[in-house]
Amino acid sequence: MKSNTLNFSGGPGALPESVLEMTREAIAALPDTGISVLGMSHRSDWFKSILDEAEANLRSLLGLSDDYAVTFMQGGSSLQFAMIPMNFATKAYAPPEYVASGYWSGKAMSEAAKVSAMKVAWDGHSAGYRRLPDLHGLDISPSAAYLHYVSNETVEGLQFPDIEREMPVPLIADMSSDFLSKPCRPELFSMMYAHAQKNLGPAGVTVAVIKRDLLERIPDGLPAILDFNTHVTHGSNYNTPPVFAIYVLTLISRWLRFEVGGLQAMQGINERKSRRLYETLDTLGDAVKIHADLPWRSQMNVAFTFGDKRLDEAFIAEAREHGIVGLEGHRSIGGLRASLYNAVTEQAVDKLIDALTEFSLQRA
Repeated sequence: MKSNTLNFSGGPGALPESVLEMTREAIAALPDTGISVLGMSHRSDWFKSILDEAEANLRSLLGLSDDYAVTFMQGGSSLQFAMIPMNFATKAYAPPEYVASGYWSGKAMSEAAKVSAMKVAWDGHSAGYRRLPDLHGLDISPSAAYLHYVSNETVEGLQFPDIEREMPVPLIADMSSDFLSKPCRPELFSMMYAHAQKNLGPAGVTVAVIKRDLLERIPDGLPAILDFNTHVTHGSNYNTPPVFAIYVLTLISRWLRFEVGGLQAMQGINERKSRRLYETLDTLGDAVKIHADLPWRSQMNVAFTFGDKRLDEAFIAEAREHGIVGLEGHRSIGGLRASLYNAVTEQAVDKLIDALTEFSLQRA
């Protein structure tokens, strides 16, 4: 077992071994150019082919129609938090509405409030961000510019169920920590976006999938780099893009298509990983507390605690002796967090389960 696959960090996360091998070669020299990927021009024909392939692979994996534009940007989700209201919360509509379901949705709301008026459609703060609402049951103004939510709260380990039918207003989702972990119905979304360092590759690139009719409402006068139309029109090459990060993302999209066998197969793997880990934690009973209430437990991020900071730290230290790293909980809630992103193998999860069981028996 290589140590990379025992990385349970909330991000940057593990990368598939086959992708790492190809990346190592490309850093020295790309097989088809003889030039290191780190020195490859963003204006080269080679990079244009990479952008084209990355988009084609995403379209194939998601089943995207031509109604959607795909663009690769910089700035992470944090930039998207400000760009989205700049571009889409125009005066022709009522204020956009936001679901406050945890740490990252709070960040999105804070940035949006600096740009435009906005409304909180639902807030889970009073319940400690342990549960989620039914999006279809929310009282949303039919003239709202859009409804924004975070599909998977990385910090608290909460994940929304799949959207099954169209919302009455444009739906925008930050899918940073569960994008490409399972199939979705893209036709139900006006925009999906995700930064790379969970399931897509190293930090540096953010994928934005935007319905073309939403792009039509962008007002004139925005700074060019903050206008989504700029990036779509220039084919994700308006300014120097993160060539290396986009290259690795392309390798991962190949891995998903041709090694894993698509998102349905990836979902099956992820379901098995999370089910086994949650079953183990539940077996430990009162010795462990899982942050999320049962119906909303995330398949990607399992946030839990032994109920004592010293025990949490002791398990982190003991797990590290087994080569298991990245279990520290987010600073906002502490405790432990095991992130089960796509490249974390089932064998790695079994190693974690063995370590948890051994640790608990020692203290029984």
